[in-house]
Amino acid sequence: MQTITILGATGSIGVSTLDVIARHPDRYRVAALSGNGQIDRLVEQCARHRPQFAVVAEPMRLAELKDKLHSAGLDDVTSLAGPEALEQVSTLPEVDAVMAAIVGAAGMRPTLAAARAGKRVLLANKETLVMAGHLFMDAARRGGATLLPIDSEHNAIYQCLPQPFTDAAEQGVRRILLTASGGPFRGWERERLVDVTPEQAVKHPNWSMGRKISVDSASLMNKGLEVIEARWLFDLPPERITVVVHPQSVIHSMVEYMDGSVLAQLGNPDMRTPIAYGLAWPERIDAGVAPLDLFQIARLDFEQPDLARFPCLALAFESLRAGGAAPAVLNAANEIAVAAFLDRRIGFRDIPRLNEETMHAVASRFDADSLESLTTADQTARDFADTWLARNGRS
Repeated sequence: MQTITILGATGSIGVSTLDVIARHPDRYRVAALSGNGQIDRLVEQCARHRPQFAVVAEPMRLAELKDKLHSAGLDDVTSLAGPEALEQVSTLPEVDAVMAAIVGAAGMRPTLAAARAGKRVLLANKETLVMAGHLFMDAARRGGATLLPIDSEHNAIYQCLPQPFTDAAEQGVRRILLTASGGPFRGWERERLVDVTPEQAVKHPNWSMGRKISVDSASLMNKGLEVIEARWLFDLPPERITVVVHPQSVIHSMVEYMDGSVLAQLGNPDMRTPIAYGLAWPERIDAGVAPLDLFQIARLDFEQPDLARFPCLALAFESLRAGGAAPAVLNAANEIAVAAFLDRRIGFRDIPRLNEETMHAVASRFDADSLESLTTADQTARDFADTWLARNGRS
C-alpha cells in the first residue's frame, strides 16, 4: 500500500491520477489533495478518497473550504491553505509519492520540498525543471528522491531507456526525439494566425488538457518547455534533442542510439498511461486506457516544426543556449502572455513577441545559482511583461 499526495488534484492530471488510483484501492491510499479555484470539486474528491488533508492554494479561501467540508460531513479532513501547507503535505513522513501537478511557478516550491524529502516525485509540473532545472536535479540527488516524469513525451523516453535512472549518454544514446502533435494550427499559413481566437487555441486535436497548456501546445511553447525539461532529465545538450511533429500523437517520443536503432513508445493519447507508469514503476498496472489499434490508425506521419510560424519553440532552444535564468524568464513571460491572450488583451502572434522582448531584456541580469535569484528573475520578468502589455495590449 502506497500513500500519495496529489498537488493540483482538481486539474486534468489530478483527476486522471485519482481515476487510476480508484482502480487499485488495494495498492494506493490518498494522504492529501490540493486544489486552487475549484473548491466544490476538491470537496467531492475528498468525499470519495477520504484524505487526511485538503489544501487550497489561496489562504483567503480557507474558510470556504472548511465550511464546505463541514457541510459534506467531512470534519475528519483537516483543511489547510497557502504555500507552506503545500510543502507540508508534500513532505509528510507517511507519504511515499507526490504527484506534482500544480500548473505554473506556484508548483515549484512544494515539488522541490518533495525532492529534498526523498519522495517518489511524479513530475507533471513543467516549471520546476524549466525554472530551476539544476537546483531541482541536485535536490533530487541529495534527497535520494525517485523522479518519474509524467509528461507523455519524457515518460516515453524513460520507457525506451534500458536503465531509466542512468545517464542517457552512458547508455549509447545519440539523441532523443520529442514528438509534437503540431497543435490545432498545424499547416496554417502564418497570416491566418493573426485572427486566432482563444476558443480555437484551446481545442487540441488529440489531448484533453487545461486552457493554459492547450494554448502552449498551439504555439509550440509547450514543446519548447519540454525541450528544456529534457535537457535536465536526460543530461543532454540542446543539439541532441530534436522535435518531430507527429500529428497522430501515437508515438509519444523516441530514443536514437549510436548503433542506428530507434526505439519508440506508442499508445493511445491518454495521460492515464504515463500516470500509471509513474505510480507503479517498475511494475505495470491497468490504467483504464484502451489498447492501441494499429490497423485503425493505418498510418504515421512526421514533419519538421516550422519555427517561422511558431517562434516560441526557437525561443526555448535559445534560452537553453543562453543558460542562467533565461529559461525561467521565458517561462514567466509566457505565463503572462498566455493569460493576456485568453483575456483577449493580445493576439496569438503577440505571445512570442512578448516572450522574446522580455527574455532579451531581463534574462542576463540574473544567475541561476539560487532559488532566490530565480524567484527574483521570475518576478522581474512578470513586471516587465505587465509593462509591455500596458504599452501594447488591447484595453
